Amino acid sequence: MFPRTWRRSLRTFISASLFFGLPALAQQSSEMPADHSMNSMDHSSHDMSSMAQMPGMIMQPGNLIEAQLNHLSSGTTVEPASTPMYMVMGWHGPWMWMLHGEAFVTDTQQQAAQTPEGRRGGDKFFSTNWIMPMAMRRVGPGQLTLRAMFSLEPATVTARQYPLLFQQGETAFGKPIVDGQHPHNFFMEVGALYDIKLSERTLLSFYAAPIGDPAIGPVAFPHRMSASENPLAALGHHQEDSTHIAYNVLTTGLTWRWFRLEGSGFHGGEPGEGRWQFQPSENGLAIDSYSSRLTFAPNPNWNIQYSIAHITDPEPNAHEDQQRQTASIMYNRSFGPRDANGLTTGNWSSTLIWGRTNSHGRMNSYLAESLLKFSRKNYVWTRIENAARSNQLLLNPDEPTPSHFHEEPIGHVAAFSFGYDRDFRIAKHITAAPGAQFTTYNTPDSLQATYGNHPWGVAAFVRFRIAP
Repeated sequence: MFPRTWRRSLRTFISASLFFGLPALAQQSSEMPADHSMNSMDHSSHDMSSMAQMPGMIMQPGNLIEAQLNHLSSGTTVEPASTPMYMVMGWHGPWMWMLHGEAFVTDTQQQAAQTPEGRRGGDKFFSTNWIMPMAMRRVGPGQLTLRAMFSLEPATVTARQYPLLFQQGETAFGKPIVDGQHPHNFFMEVGALYDIKLSERTLLSFYAAPIGDPAIGPVAFPHRMSASENPLAALGHHQEDSTHIAYNVLTTGLTWRWFRLEGSGFHGGEPGEGRWQFQPSENGLAIDSYSSRLTFAPNPNWNIQYSIAHITDPEPNAHEDQQRQTASIMYNRSFGPRDANGLTTGNWSSTLIWGRTNSHGRMNSYLAESLLKFSRKNYVWTRIENAARSNQLLLNPDEPTPSHFHEEPIGHVAAFSFGYDRDFRIAKHITAAPGAQFTTYNTPDSLQATYGNHPWGVAAFVRFRIAP
């Protein structure tokens, strides 16, 4: 009855709408900054009942320990304690539950110059999305947190990718993805965390997840505040934070005042093309990789991390181990008058990231992004990248990879993105923000014959978010 492209667009929109209809059932809500901690669990159940009667209460952490106990991002990653977090929350007996997530419904146009080898890029209507329910309570001497994360991207990102010039990593239909970003899995995380306060200044933490985020890299781009209004993935994703969905993750961490040291064991293979599976069944999922991360957070506005990892056979077609290093600096500052809950009407969040992988040769990527919220409902942002690319970008995406092909670095691509959106409340616990983003690229000499000098991309979107 409808053309195929219309049917796909309608299916994408309906899926995203249904996905974010769930929060309308919530009974209690609060917009909590990431500094809202479960400190009352260190006391009696009477204290927890008091918190239940004051869901809008904001608790300012005095150190990294209190911020870590929130567990409001994937794995054991943490942003500056002053970073706002949007969610609905409530209580069920001794359990405190929270629900947060977002969805982008996006139309993107990615265009490179016409060259003798053809035109790269494309256009697509799609949705990226995730939702994260979690619950926590006191168990024995510590705090137990149960958390899951889901995405409908296997359905709302058709053909196993969306267009993104110069992006590479993972596969679609058995071939390396070129100029495209893969969808996330339906199961993004299923895990449990247990934290024990050894003293007022010391926290011992454990994390176990059949699907989770090991201690490598900063907060991944889908959950990072400075990237929260950007509808597209970072070009340096696979050098900086691509392990945020890994299998059979075990992490132990020790926090003392402003410092945190973590170590993880996990399965190094990245998710395959069976995006609906809980875990792939065709390969063994032994813990064969390891990582460590050091975090320094001297005050609620700063977070600095360095991490290093050995990842066994991450890419299905490459069959090479990878060494990865990352470093990041995050800064967040709230400003402006406060509302009834004590939250400010403005916020500024910025991130600097360096990521290096060493498997097909040493590849370094750099990212700087900043998001400014002002006048309560308006957002402007930028993302600037200098990302190492490999000769995979020279492959014809419509043809099989040649048997003699060997991946190696070929140059750096610079990308400059700028965007704006504005929030509108459309339901009790849902906001929508229509917006747009423009990106221009600088192409290295080695890729100009394929892409031209200055390709560009534009994205028009509506961002839906769970909100109080």
